[in-house]
This record gives sequence, structure tokens and C-alpha cells, in this order.
Amino acid sequence: MASGLPTSFLFGAPMATPGILNELPLLSVSPLGAMLDGGKLGEIPLPSGEVPPGTEPGQILKVFVYHDATDRLMATTRVPKAQVGEVAFLKIVAVKGAGAFLDWGLPKDLLLPWAEVRRDQKHMIVEGKKILVMLIQDPDGREAASARLNDFLTDEADGFWPGEKVSILVADPTDLGMRVIVNHRHWGLVHQNEIFGSLRRGDVREGYIKALRPDHKLNISLTAPGYAKADAVGQSILDALTRRGGFLAVTDKSEPKLIYDLFGVSKKAFKQALGTLYKNKEVSIEPTGIRLVRKG
Repeated sequence: MASGLPTSFLFGAPMATPGILNELPLLSVSPLGAMLDGGKLGEIPLPSGEVPPGTEPGQILKVFVYHDATDRLMATTRVPKAQVGEVAFLKIVAVKGAGAFLDWGLPKDLLLPWAEVRRDQKHMIVEGKKILVMLIQDPDGREAASARLNDFLTDEADGFWPGEKVSILVADPTDLGMRVIVNHRHWGLVHQNEIFGSLRRGDVREGYIKALRPDHKLNISLTAPGYAKADAVGQSILDALTRRGGFLAVTDKSEPKLIYDLFGVSKKAFKQALGTLYKNKEVSIEPTGIRLVRKG
């Protein structure tokens, strides 16, 4: 079983850490590339095609450090689709004896070993499909993937507060709504009545803690609560009016789908925000749409 997050990742040790973005000092530059100071890991090469123009020794470069096909540490200025400690929805590009290989945005594909796939998941391991995985370090310290998400994610969480903004990754539908991954660490749930428009597996969205349940499980809303939500939707309406020349063919009587397509919110949230804008004389409401009130 893989160990998950590396010790240096957890405690921020002042040395290069494979599998995540690092800020490393540049030691030397040559036509073959550059050498970066990896601390206790030694010098780490950066290919010549990725050395920023004008770079000089002593500068700090932000790079991703990983093991190449020969298990040598390499640096790259490319940003992968996920880092160690994060969950991502990655495409399976090959299935071989060691496991499945995933496209994570780097030249060397990411290995999903068979040991990191549950028996009931093996039917999902098909070339061309996508799968939710946690990026980990294997027992030898190399970057790898695990489809055993429950080994890394918890159903219970503390330390959040109502209305707090979080990152969510959409997982699977349930009888109650859509199961999501919160901040790469916890399972959460978006109830069906909170879903407007489509939510697809692998979508990355912003969410908000809706409530702190007694059982410490997370209910997630896709829109900001209370006044924060109204303010955010109101600003979205004003921004859209500005982009469209001051007029939009939408009113509080428009179809919910049109409202969601334009602003990504429910009709109820739109009407509340529109009412506030009208009361503040920032918009006027006409039979065929809404118009931005030009001040001054």
C-alpha cells in the first residue's frame, strides 16, 4: 500500500520534494540545460528548452520535480494536471502488466499500479476512459496514482465554517444528489435541490460549506450563502450587462435554464440579486429585458 503524502510535503522541509511544485535556486546554465539545487537530493537538471531566457545562476525558479523514465529526478516548468496529495480525473492512455498509465500532462505517463485498484474498480481500467485518482508516492518515493480514494479521503471534517469557500471535484451521483471531493481531503455532498444545470464527473468547481452537521459530514452549496451570494450574483449581472452594451434580454420571468446558462445560478438567486440592483437604481427592468443604469 502506498504511503500517500511525503513527509517533506507535510512538514515543508527546506529541500526539493518530488511530486510537487518547488522553488529552487539555479546553480548553473549551459547549452544542455540548467542545474537546480535540490538540497539533500543533489543537483536536479532542467532541460534546455525549459530554461527561461535571461536566467542566471542564483535566481529562484518555480519548477515541478518528478522521476523520469529512468527514475532520475528531473525538473520541469510545465505544471501537471495534479500534484502529490491531490485528486484528479485523468485519462487512461495505456494498460500494461504493471497497471494503467495515465496522462497527467508530463512526458512520462503516471503509473496506476494494480495494487492501487480495488477489485470492484478493475472494469473501469480501460484505455481511453478517465478515472478519479489520488496522486501519491509509491514505497520507493516515485510519483504514482491510487484509485483507492477512501484510503485518503474522510467522510467527516472539522475546522470549516458555514459559508466558507472550498474547492470541489465532482465524483458520483447518489440518491440524494452528487458526491464531491472537498479540498482534495474530504467527501462532501451537493444535494439535488442545490444543483442547477449539469454537474459532470471530474468537473472542478468552487463550492461553499452549507452547514456543519452534527455528524461532521459536509453539505456543499454551489453558490455563496446569504448576502455574499446576492452580492456575487449582482456583480455577475452588472458585468454581463457591461459586456453586452448595457442590455440583456432576460427578466425575473425568464426560464430557469436561460438564467443558469447566463449566470450559473438558480432563478431564485437571480431574482433576489436583480431586486437589490433595481432597488439601488443600478438597473432598470423593461418588458423585454434589463438595462444598466448609466450614472452621471
